Amino acid sequence: MAFSDQFLDELRGRAGLVDIIGRKVKLTRKGREHQGLCPFHKEKTPSFTVNEEKGFYHCFGCQSHGSVFDFLMETEGLSFPEAVERLAGEAGMEVPTDTPQERERQKQRQTLLDVTEMAAAMFEKTLRMPEGKPALEYLYDRGLDDETISRFRLGFAPAGRNRLKTALAREGVDEGLSVAAGLLIQPERDHRDERDGGREPYDRFRGRVMFPIWDRRGRVIAFGGRILGDGEPKYLNSPETPLFHKGANLYGLHLASPAARKADTIIVTEGYMDVIALARAGISHGVAPLGTALTEDQVQILWKIIREPILCFDGDAAGQRAAAKAAERSLQHLKPGYGLRFAQLPSGEDPDTLITRQGVGAMHDILATALPLSEVLWQNESGGRIPSSAEARAALQARLDEHTRRIQDPTVRSHFSRLFSERLWPKAAGDEAGTRSGGNWKRKSAKDRGWTPNMHVGTGKPALRSPIEDDEIFLLAVIIYHPSSFDEIGERLGTMSFSAPDLDKIRQEVLKTLADNPGLETGALATHLIERDYGGPLGRIRELKSDPIVGPNASQEIALSEWNGRFRKLRNWELAKEIEEAKRANQANPSEAGRERLEILRDQKLALSEEEANGHVFR
Repeated sequence: MAFSDQFLDELRGRAGLVDIIGRKVKLTRKGREHQGLCPFHKEKTPSFTVNEEKGFYHCFGCQSHGSVFDFLMETEGLSFPEAVERLAGEAGMEVPTDTPQERERQKQRQTLLDVTEMAAAMFEKTLRMPEGKPALEYLYDRGLDDETISRFRLGFAPAGRNRLKTALAREGVDEGLSVAAGLLIQPERDHRDERDGGREPYDRFRGRVMFPIWDRRGRVIAFGGRILGDGEPKYLNSPETPLFHKGANLYGLHLASPAARKADTIIVTEGYMDVIALARAGISHGVAPLGTALTEDQVQILWKIIREPILCFDGDAAGQRAAAKAAERSLQHLKPGYGLRFAQLPSGEDPDTLITRQGVGAMHDILATALPLSEVLWQNESGGRIPSSAEARAALQARLDEHTRRIQDPTVRSHFSRLFSERLWPKAAGDEAGTRSGGNWKRKSAKDRGWTPNMHVGTGKPALRSPIEDDEIFLLAVIIYHPSSFDEIGERLGTMSFSAPDLDKIRQEVLKTLADNPGLETGALATHLIERDYGGPLGRIRELKSDPIVGPNASQEIALSEWNGRFRKLRNWELAKEIEEAKRANQANPSEAGRERLEILRDQKLALSEEEANGHVFR
């Protein structure tokens, strides 16, 4: 039985190679691959690798090599059609029958690809003609250069009902194929009027800047068009066709995939221009849904490339609703090591306007501080506040429980449930009592005397801070409230350089003091810091006193778990900046030392990502 390339490509995309092989082989992630003992020969040292991104396994010992279909055929003795049917059944896909009708559909599909490619070339050509000048000027005004316009194959559909129709007919394209490809609109016949023999098809896209939409192999399958000037709809997409299913494709994916693997992240934006704006600024790993909210199929596609994509929707109400909907849809598909992060753009901004007004550095800062899915759910439901009454807490817990119940994987569900419970019902009765009695950092221990309510602690900077600075304050709060954690986190804290100078100075002083005075407790440490004129930054750290995760009555284990997550986030941000600086320096003055430094930085970033994937789940 013959299967179409389209069907097999889609099936490979849905059938997780690591998941299938992992049923028979214990796999361990090593960089971008997984490794285990080869199932095809006896060995003591793993030489069997699985590359999900490239879709194959390979054994360096016995040279076994193949796809997900080959693995099932080799390990279970299935024929190729049987392997296809097995995987299709698990993926919920219907296997097409090998009939004359099916062969005709596949032939039509290839013909439709020829038609959409022909239309894309015509739109590109028209953009550079006199009638395309307004569209070209619009693109220039948006900050695009010719290289970007060519890379994304932008074009122009001229006004008039029959311009594309006539041009395609001149090339011998049948009207029916143009309608089937979504390029022409066939008006419906009025069956109540016997005289209505049906009106003529006409161009779907008229007077619009054109954005080709590709499949994962880079073939044009559809279009999006933006109106020039006034008019509705502002954006118009191709309809569903034999080539195009908008919920199963992402704009720019074939261009973003290689860059995403190098950057170890992929960014999901709202629209075409956001993707192009990111690429123009040097961020080439951006994609966008196609006129719909992010679908479950699209999330699965993203996870085939990157384990934790970043969603970066606009900072307006509509953008936040889209982010919330994506969070909800992803819950039932979560599994250990796979999640979503959410980057919060300022209100009224999108990636294009943010980069134009504040520069690409502002975009990098926002991406570096993207929040994990668990935190987004917590913020959406709680508003960042723990209710004061038990009744209100119970109501909040009920809403959070609705989310956790949708998570099918028991391990991930357990982590989410535990995290929410810890934040809702902190073991902080003593802390609450301290707050009611005047709020101080003093502990019961005599050793801690000295950090008293009367001690002058500065108020620090105004409340408006960057997310990076908030994370830096958190890292300091953990080691100050839990100084016994110095042995575990002191060395890592010593590798950092904080963005705020006063925080970096107190970081150095805390590390030096704890290294010189083993066993020093919170009160004595605070006394020393205040005597050394660090009251200002201590005032900002004091704001976390009642935080159930980091405060003095919090579990040190929980505090350290959160500390490690925030450390990795900040270190990733630092490394991303260092990598960009090293790339620019090496491009300006190429050298072996420069290349080695760049490679070392990339290895450090990869090691940090591996640590997060192997050791922590959504924290």
